[in-house]
Amino acid sequence: MSGLKQFAMAEARPLPIIVLADTSGSMEGADKIGALNAALKEMIDSLAKESRLRADIHVGIVSFGGTVTQHLPLTSAQIIPALPELKAHGATPMGEAFTLVHGWLEDKNLIPSRAYRPVIILLSDGQPTDAWEEPFKQLCASDRAQKATRLAMAIGADADEVMLKQFINDKEAPLFYAHNAHDIHRFFRAVTMSVSARSTSPNPNQALPIALSIPTDDLDLDF
Repeated sequence: MSGLKQFAMAEARPLPIIVLADTSGSMEGADKIGALNAALKEMIDSLAKESRLRADIHVGIVSFGGTVTQHLPLTSAQIIPALPELKAHGATPMGEAFTLVHGWLEDKNLIPSRAYRPVIILLSDGQPTDAWEEPFKQLCASDRAQKATRLAMAIGADADEVMLKQFINDKEAPLFYAHNAHDIHRFFRAVTMSVSARSTSPNPNQALPIALSIPTDDLDLDF
């Protein structure tokens, strides 16, 4: 086979983005869940337009509110259908969500060895209501989770900041805070820009800074 044919048959490598989204009952207030739904849709729409020359961006969403749900299986952003809206209700079974995402990371049919290092995003406005410590420890200790870029956003004043800070493993990305709906949009736009730049860079395994835009809307109501 000629070198030209080999080049033509090369497939883009998956670049997984996994969102762990708190959808417990407390997310109903101040339209937090509405802001999260809009931000996720905007992120997916933007990533779907990215070139797949080097990387094929895959997005997966695990929600935890009352129960843990695989809201969106890891899917190429370019073929994700209309995303059903997240609904806020129930308690915060975050430990079970950690276990589910740990399983995704370890499943080499889902995330093959050739995939680029994943981005894992944890958003929460409260505190876990289940036995989360051991699943959290197992997830963070896994080889793939250690190599992934792990980001976290605390939504509102009641989020468990101590746990969220332990989740982060990128020194260039501190814990992000959402004081209003606009902050959630700013965070996801920044993540989208960073992942988009990664996907077309010479080395998509290299994490890039998350730079939040300057707030421009002074009319947002605080959570």
